[in-house]
Amino acid sequence: MLADTGPLYAVVDPRDNRFGRAREDVARLNSERLSVVVSYPILCESYSLILRRLGIDRARGWLEEIRDRASLVNPSAQDYEAASGLISGYPDQRLSMFDAVTAVLGERLGMPVWSYDRHFDVVGVEVWRDARSV
Repeated sequence: MLADTGPLYAVVDPRDNRFGRAREDVARLNSERLSVVVSYPILCESYSLILRRLGIDRARGWLEEIRDRASLVNPSAQDYEAASGLISGYPDQRLSMFDAVTAVLGERLGMPVWSYDRHFDVVGVEVWRDARSV
């Protein structure tokens, strides 16, 4: 599944209101042997957020863990073009370019998105749900 920043951040910050949910999600991912794919834009966004909020040591540790455990993928130029079009198609939504690229990439790769962000539901992308939501 294709990861979004929300769960990647929540799992490392005990103060995050979705920390428990993220930890349960990771346990489920591990027990079901589901692989996680992280796009480079989400890697950058997540690392920057962790660095800013939790400090350099936690950010470096997180980066090493992601590089060891996840598959990293780079969106294509066409993915960015399609993401721009997706944003234009939802003028009433505050859809970030990170989310739009993730939505497009998830569709192209045929992967659900692991996210806590409602924008993916709004744009009709398949979202991986935790066990409590299934």
